[in-house]
Amino acid sequence: MTIDTLPAPQRAEAVRSMFGSIAGRYDRANSLLSGGMHHLWRRKAVRMLASEKDDRVLDVCCGTGDLAFALADALGADGEVVATDFTPEMVHFANEKLDGRPSKGGTLGFQQADATSLPFEADWFDSATVSFGIRNVVPPAAGLAEMARVVRPGGRVLVLEFGQPDGWFFGPLFRFYSKHVMPLIGGLITGQRAAYEYLPRTSLNFPAGDQFVSELLEPAGLSLVEKVSLTNGIAWIYLAEVRT
Repeated sequence: MTIDTLPAPQRAEAVRSMFGSIAGRYDRANSLLSGGMHHLWRRKAVRMLASEKDDRVLDVCCGTGDLAFALADALGADGEVVATDFTPEMVHFANEKLDGRPSKGGTLGFQQADATSLPFEADWFDSATVSFGIRNVVPPAAGLAEMARVVRPGGRVLVLEFGQPDGWFFGPLFRFYSKHVMPLIGGLITGQRAAYEYLPRTSLNFPAGDQFVSELLEPAGLSLVEKVSLTNGIAWIYLAEVRT
């Protein structure tokens, strides 16, 4: 039985354990497996969110903090980013990176929290983001609904997530890479091949494009502002507003 076929409670704990086991080498694996493209995608996401300098921003499923750092750098001294992840090992490594970060932009803090039960008041944030994490939330709809709950009406929610690449040549090539090359390289880097079999498998089966909007984004109380396909559909950015 694979992680994605487990009942929901067991799946959530298995995902937490899996990410904990790869946290120490997560950044290195991501950079190598994406060829550095994930940095470009995150920078575009920050530009699309277009935060005001004094905004209060939430980043869920923050991992080791790459998007949270970029969000904080785009804010002014009065701005704030709160970043959460349900894996304590990820939060640990994010805080280690924070200790060595130059003091610039908005304030930034990391804490452990479950995306399906966020410890924040309703309407507390101006915006919320999640990058490459919503498909690992059990269930993802609950995570999106929680993001919508804690963001003020009219505020923005941004999702950066993998999709299914298109094209007669690029699509099959990427699927071969995901199925055979990613597990091999990810396993060599982290010692956890199973994690890099699970991650591309879930991304290939996760709703993308219009399907993501209709099945997950809109039912969570969010109205699409813009969606952008990145690198032939390898990833998507969805920018939405919380309905008033």
